[in-house]
Amino acid sequence: MSLERFINQAVSSWMSAEGPDSDIVLSSRIRLARNIKQVNFPTIFSHDEAKRVIEIIKARMEKSTFDTYGDFSLLQMDDLQPLQKRVLMEKHLISPHLAENASHGACLLTENEEVSIMLNEEDHIRIQCLFPGFQLSEALEVANQIDDWLETEIDYAYDEQVGYLTSCPTNVGTGLRASVMMHLPGLVLTHQMNRIIPAINQLGLVVRGIYGEGSEALGNIFQVSNQITLGKSEEDIAEDLKSVVEQLISQERSAREALAKTSNIQLEDRVFRSYGILSNSRIIESKEAARCLSDVRLGIDMDYIQGISKNILNELMVLTQPGFLQQYAGGPLRPFERDIRRASLIRERLKMEDQELGG
Repeated sequence: MSLERFINQAVSSWMSAEGPDSDIVLSSRIRLARNIKQVNFPTIFSHDEAKRVIEIIKARMEKSTFDTYGDFSLLQMDDLQPLQKRVLMEKHLISPHLAENASHGACLLTENEEVSIMLNEEDHIRIQCLFPGFQLSEALEVANQIDDWLETEIDYAYDEQVGYLTSCPTNVGTGLRASVMMHLPGLVLTHQMNRIIPAINQLGLVVRGIYGEGSEALGNIFQVSNQITLGKSEEDIAEDLKSVVEQLISQERSAREALAKTSNIQLEDRVFRSYGILSNSRIIESKEAARCLSDVRLGIDMDYIQGISKNILNELMVLTQPGFLQQYAGGPLRPFERDIRRASLIRERLKMEDQELGG
């Protein structure tokens, strides 16, 4: 599979497919951090050791394929332009750290982009499985299968008492990060998120923005993930997160019902004003676009707007990011130029929906 395909095709399977509870849960992600025994961790390894990690993984891939997904495509970060790496990050296929800071990093991708294996990021190996909707257990099952498949030929850095050894102490143990990306406009509009986030933190979980640590919750999209990796099994960590997410789903649905009862005309007006802005704007900044897209997605979920795919939020949240806008433009754009292209792209995408509905 070519680099151009991963770069130019905006919609990954997790964006276009509908999973369980997809009106609220956009995606479920499992990430396993692993390191190779007797090789220095990426924080202190040499250029030759970084190359050795990639050669070890390539040798494993050459012995056999992972049956469920077939061959992986290897993308080496040193061969990519900054804009290409940014696009892969905006699609959630690589982490910001791998895109911006990793020396001699690489990524193995499946054709449908559900599985990404990052190499020489903060750890030697980071297995990521990204599924549409609320499918944490399914993502964990696939991640464990890939982990077992790699481990048949690779000796991991492992301690019998504490578990898998990682560069960051917070990942020691299972090396598991489980996260769920959620669209929570009802809880935001009813001013409940400021109360909910501290309560979630007390349970050993963390709430972050759309691109993880340090990112902003654009478009009312939040990532909920575990903080504890030591002293619990992978299954227990996933179950704890699932329990909290189920409560959030219930609370979000209740908030939407309350809005429909107490502020129905105001909410409908908000939705259609945002739709009007997206349909007609000639200039739009990323924050305003994210807010309006969130409103339109809420309007679709609540049947105010019909005939438009709910996946439009997932798709346009990626398509309107700076990396993608510049990729389609064929080169760097100033912020004002990006705002113009963002508005044009959104108008064209909504027009396509209208034409398909009319046809």
